[in-house]
Amino acid sequence: MPRKCKSNNKDYISNGVTIQPAVPTVGENITILYDGLLAKSGASHVYARVGFGTNWDNETDYAMTKTDTGFEVTIPVLKADTLNLCFKDCANNWDNNSGMNYSFDVAN
Repeated sequence: MPRKCKSNNKDYISNGVTIQPAVPTVGENITILYDGLLAKSGASHVYARVGFGTNWDNETDYAMTKTDTGFEVTIPVLKADTLNLCFKDCANNWDNNSGMNYSFDVAN
């Protein structure tokens, strides 16, 4: 029986958050693309906070690279559990999807 995904790219695209590939797989790398609230507000630096599962295991902040279309970073997918994302700028402003974070199921 297939698992119902927490979310996919189309759910967050209006917030400026996408991942590639759209379904992350444990052991592989994904690219996070961000053109959300912080980018649109003129942030010069954005960090992606990443964690896995309900306890945000392996929680790490990744500095994102500014591009012509926003910010991006490539990260390893460390666990076969929910991938959680939120974003902050260097002034400690947050984009956490109104407290819901950005969550994606990870394939084994």
